[in-house]
Amino acid sequence: MAAVLALTAVGLSLVFGVMRVVNVAHGEFFMLGAVLAWFVTYYLPLPPAFAWLAALIIAPLIVAGIAALADVLVLKRLHHDPEATIVATIGLLYMLQQAALTFYGPDARPVAAPFEWRIQLPWFGYSGYKLFVVLAAGLILWGVWAFMTRTKAGLVMRATQVDRDIARSFGINVDRVYAGTFAFGAALAAMAAVLIVPIQQAHYLMGHDPLLLSFIVVIIGGLGSLRGTLIAALVIGLSDGIISMFFSPTLAKIIATLLVALVLVFRPQGLFGAKA
Repeated sequence: MAAVLALTAVGLSLVFGVMRVVNVAHGEFFMLGAVLAWFVTYYLPLPPAFAWLAALIIAPLIVAGIAALADVLVLKRLHHDPEATIVATIGLLYMLQQAALTFYGPDARPVAAPFEWRIQLPWFGYSGYKLFVVLAAGLILWGVWAFMTRTKAGLVMRATQVDRDIARSFGINVDRVYAGTFAFGAALAAMAAVLIVPIQQAHYLMGHDPLLLSFIVVIIGGLGSLRGTLIAALVIGLSDGIISMFFSPTLAKIIATLLVALVLVFRPQGLFGAKA
C-alpha cells in the first residue's frame, strides 16, 4: 500500500511542483492504468507473466499520451492558471470516468498476477507478488530520482519549476516541458495501478481513494518535495493499512484528513516543503 501510494503521489507532486497545477484527475489516470491493464492481459494471447509485463509497458504509454493530449488541448489554452485548471481537471475526471464506464462497464474485473509464488513458513505465509510490488515500486522511484537529478531533461524540468520565465528566456520550450511533465505524472499513476491491480480489481470508480490519499501525502510531505512525498507515503500507507485492519478504513481516512488539517494550520508548506 505504501509503495504504490508513493508511486502515485510522486506523479501528483511532480505535476504540481513543475507546473503549479493541482491535477484533480490524477486518480482517473490511476484508474485508466488498471482498466487498460485488464484489456491488455485479457486480449493478448500470452502467458500471465508476459501479458502483465506488456500491460506494465503499454498502459502507462497510453495514459501518458492521453495526459499529454489533455494538457495541449485544455490546460495550455487556460495558460495553466491554477484556479482554472482545477475546474478543468474536475471536468477531465468525469470525462475519463464516463469513458471507462462506457467502454469497460460497471463490473470489477480481476487481472492475473504474473506469478503465484508464496512465502510459506510454519507460522506465517505471505504473497511473494506483494513483496515484488514493493521492490518494483522502489526501483521505479529510484529511476524517477535519477531522471530528475542526473539527466538534462530532469535539469530542464527543475529549471522550469524554479522560474518558468527565466527558463523560457534561455530557450527552453516551457509548453513542451509542461506537456511532458503532465504525461510523466500520469504514467507514474498508471504504473502504480498496473502493479496493484492483480491484488485488487480493475473498476471504473477505483481512482477515488488513490486521489484522496495522494493529496494527503503531497500536502503533508510538502508540495513539490519528492523526499517529503516518499516519507509521507510510507507513514500514511502503513498507518492506513494498520488502522483499516484493526478498526475501519473510514477511521483511517478520518485520521489522515485530521493530520492534513493540523499540517495546514501549523506548517502550511508541509513537513519538507520550502517556504514561499
